[in-house]
Amino acid sequence: MALLAAIFFGFVPMFLFAAFVNWLDRYEKEPKVLLGAAFVWGVVIAGGGAYILNTVFGIGIYVLTGSESAADFGTTSIVAPIIEEALKGLAVGAVFLMFRKEFDSILDGIVYGAITALGFAAIENVLYIYRNGYQEGGWEGFWVLVVVRVILVGWMHPFFTAFTGIGFAVARLNKNTLVKILAVPAGYVVAVLTHSFHNTFGSLVGGGGGFFLGILADYFGYFLMTSFIIWMIIHERNILKRQLVEEVNNGAISKQQYKTAISFFQFNAHISALTSGSFGPTKRFYQVLGELAHKKEQLARVGEESGNTKIIEGYRAELMRLAPLAKV
Repeated sequence: MALLAAIFFGFVPMFLFAAFVNWLDRYEKEPKVLLGAAFVWGVVIAGGGAYILNTVFGIGIYVLTGSESAADFGTTSIVAPIIEEALKGLAVGAVFLMFRKEFDSILDGIVYGAITALGFAAIENVLYIYRNGYQEGGWEGFWVLVVVRVILVGWMHPFFTAFTGIGFAVARLNKNTLVKILAVPAGYVVAVLTHSFHNTFGSLVGGGGGFFLGILADYFGYFLMTSFIIWMIIHERNILKRQLVEEVNNGAISKQQYKTAISFFQFNAHISALTSGSFGPTKRFYQVLGELAHKKEQLARVGEESGNTKIIEGYRAELMRLAPLAKV
């Protein structure tokens, strides 16, 4: 019973967090298959691999030093951040290398990094809630760990790995060779350092005060990342505003469709589509508009690359078919 409850509280909140992250990606959503694969990678590859490697290195440090405290500190503050951020970052790297056409913005990097990290957090939460919570402290310990892992620090892993995603996105969208080379390792280093700071700060200060100050530090970081994400959403909206004017001028879309496309919620269009039975075409229409705007922006910034013009032409042809069906 306790194990099933730990699985529930480990996974269900992280699924909801992942849905929220996907919702934030307002204007050019990523394929659900890729997001699902990233989440599973976080659970299986990153979660399972980190458990094995952290354990092996922890034993190694203990054998070398003979000190249990040195092994705990070395594993928690040095080994775990390096290994866990590397394994989570590999999922973002796989998307970057294999599905470059889906990697269109900084926000995309944040989304893939966060979704992978939420999969990792889900399986790690199960372990902590059951082993450190229930087995060590019974049901009282169980509920304490649920509150800590889900409510208080539930966003820590997405926060860390978002920096790796930002690094890949900067490399993807920049022409400068030096920036392309440095962006990914720089993003990974920031992910490792923030992870290490989180794991180390509270224990160095010690006691309840250390825990409280650590939470404050975490939430200050979350605030900064949230502010950056909001800024990126506004930036993406501006891309649509700028790049879709041409589509209005050439008659591909109406002015009202343009206004709906650049709106944040698009509630009216979706409600109208639901009541008229055209939800699928309407949803796809506005998704294609987002894809088209980002691809045009990409063409302007990095050039032809791997057939950007042909992709743009394909999106425009699809818009011609969908426009008469799309609600506004």
